[in-house]
Amino acid sequence: MIELGVNIDHVATLRQARATYEPDPIWAAVEAHLGGADGITVHLREDRRHIQDEDVRRLRDLTQIKLNLEMAATAEMVGIAIGLRPEMAMLVPEGRQEVTTEGGLDIVAQEAALREVITQLSAAGILTSVFIDADLAQVEAAARIGARVCEIHTGPYAHAFRALGRDSESPAVVAELERIRAAGNAIGELGMRFNAGHALNYFNVQPVAAIAGVRELHIGHAIVSRALFVGLREAVREMKRLMREGGVR
Repeated sequence: MIELGVNIDHVATLRQARATYEPDPIWAAVEAHLGGADGITVHLREDRRHIQDEDVRRLRDLTQIKLNLEMAATAEMVGIAIGLRPEMAMLVPEGRQEVTTEGGLDIVAQEAALREVITQLSAAGILTSVFIDADLAQVEAAARIGARVCEIHTGPYAHAFRALGRDSESPAVVAELERIRAAGNAIGELGMRFNAGHALNYFNVQPVAAIAGVRELHIGHAIVSRALFVGLREAVREMKRLMREGGVR
């Protein structure tokens, strides 16, 4: 059964906008869990724009479902991850000027450095993941550096879906889905776990959820946005229902 990891970064974004103590991301994690989330994802950015170190420490201590720590491949973040030992650490590209992660990690261009980071995290017993574009060269590089999980960047698919009238049968959307499917097949053939995420929402999630072999979807902004109107528990429940109805085994 496909799993849902809920990214709660933007609960912290709202809190940081007023530099106060609420809403509490840990409370959000509990509500997501009660709604059916299988895991919680947070991105501890180098500039600490939303999630803070203390948030991750409390999540590690208090949540009862798996924790996925998104992180840049820096010595500081590796040290934090090894100290906290989340169930999974996902390496992502990070830019100070970007609003959100804008593309996949270029493993091919920095293979040696990323292999060392993966080695350190793996030695600490942390499941290692990389966030990459649906590019076969990047999938092969991920296998070479020892990553256990590849999360395919679904942003290009999601943007094509929205730009083309939310038509999952338009040629451009089908082409993006085929790129994700081909990458997923290669990930499985190389012995890694196939996850996917970025810009998925209540309208575009089902075609991705229906791709054979996908194990987990990570979704944040859409769920937190829906939660403003229906509550986080219900927003997670609705997303999980759509994923299951997408035809996933």
